[in-house]
Amino acid sequence: MRTTYALAVLGLLTGVLLAPADDSEAKALFNGKDLKGWKFRGGDKGEAKSKWSVVESVKLKEGMPNRLDPTAGTGVLLSGDDGRGVDLLSEFEHGDCEVHVEFTVSKGSNSGVYFQGQYEVQILDSFGKKDADLKYGDCGGIYNTAPPKTNVSKAPGEWQTFDVTFQAPRFDDAGKKTANARFVKVTLNGEVIHEDIEVKGPTGGQLSDKEAATGPLMFQGDHGPVAFRNIKITPH
Repeated sequence: MRTTYALAVLGLLTGVLLAPADDSEAKALFNGKDLKGWKFRGGDKGEAKSKWSVVESVKLKEGMPNRLDPTAGTGVLLSGDDGRGVDLLSEFEHGDCEVHVEFTVSKGSNSGVYFQGQYEVQILDSFGKKDADLKYGDCGGIYNTAPPKTNVSKAPGEWQTFDVTFQAPRFDDAGKKTANARFVKVTLNGEVIHEDIEVKGPTGGQLSDKEAATGPLMFQGDHGPVAFRNIKITPH
C-alpha cells in the first residue's frame, strides 16, 4: 500500500505514473551458467579484450586483497582477475524498470551499474567512509549527480545488494526529450540511499551522448575486479 501511494505521488509530480511491479514479472538477465544474453562494449574488439567469466564463488585473494580469487563453477559473473577488461551489456533493453543485483568488490575496486547504458549507480569500495565525506563517486552514488544519503557499504569481499526503481526519459513524437530520467528509489543493503533523483543527461562513461527511451543494462568492467549474481529486472 505504501509503495503504491509513493509511486502515485511521484506520478503526480512528474506526470508519469509507475505502477508497482509484480514479482512474477521479474526477468533473470544472468542465467548463472554462461554469458548468453550479454554482449561486450566495442563489439568484436571488446570481446577480444574481455576478461568476463562465470565462476562459482569469489573471495579476496590471499596477500592481494585488491584482487578477487575465483572458484570454478557456475552462479557468479566475474569481470576478471584484475578487472581491466571491457564493459558488459545486456542484450535486453529496458525503459522503466526495477532492478535487483548483488555484487562484491575487491579492496579499492571501482565499477558501476549503468541504466540504459547511460546513467550510472556507482560501485566502489567505500567501506568505513564517514557520511559527511561521501561524494557522488562513492558506492551507491548517482555519478556526477548525487552522493548516497548514508554509507551502508560492506567490507571488500562481502556480497552487497542494490534494489533500484528507474524511470526512463520521455520523448515526444518528434523525438524531443520531454522529461529527464529519474532514479525513483535506490536501496543499498536494505537502506534507502536515494529517492526521486533526476538526471539531466548521461552521467559519464555512457554508451552514447544521445539519450533514448530504452537501452541495455551495463556493468563497468575496466576499473577493477567486481563480481555479480542474481541479476533480475522487472519492466514496468
